[in-house]
Amino acid sequence: MDVTLHLAQEPAADALLGRSPLAALTGMLLDQQVPMEWAFKGPRTIADRLGTEDLDAHEIAATDPEAFAAVLAEKPAVHRYPGSMAKRVQQLCQYLVEHYDGDAEAVWRDAGSGAELLRRLEDLPGFGRQKAQIFLALLGKRLGVAPEGWREAAGPYGEPDSFRSVADITGPESLAKVRAYRQEMKATKKQSRPPRDTGN
Repeated sequence: MDVTLHLAQEPAADALLGRSPLAALTGMLLDQQVPMEWAFKGPRTIADRLGTEDLDAHEIAATDPEAFAAVLAEKPAVHRYPGSMAKRVQQLCQYLVEHYDGDAEAVWRDAGSGAELLRRLEDLPGFGRQKAQIFLALLGKRLGVAPEGWREAAGPYGEPDSFRSVADITGPESLAKVRAYRQEMKATKKQSRPPRDTGN
């Protein structure tokens, strides 16, 4: 895997995402409650702080949890919640070591269908259905991983040029469209919440 992604909007960070399956998975894991670019810049920042060119699942899985949390918490922090995200990244790496010998690409390398790949992604720690579908769409649209039925398995995120997720980002213009969609969804969600009972 060696493609150009534009998720972090920073050349070195995007280059790592495009060549490292573990970096791409880690960026997707970090992509919650922070701006997309911040999340996808995370893998490069972690690698730099560990003094490596790439992320290594075996190394991260075996790192002392407090020491790894400190890596993410160092200013500027890798995430708004560096402690809990450090734990999640380590859980992801431990799972990959246990089930795929630390080879992140093995999650999708021999997947026979989109449905099978979605199941594998959903089994990863920190990946619910939505995150798994978005990552599946990213694999299909940007990374050339397209087992039969991948678009259907990815749901609405698999639709061509839907601008619903990071899978549709190819540069600043599409990033702005995806951000606008996310904000619209957030606003809709907010409006649909029942009014809070004040007890009056």
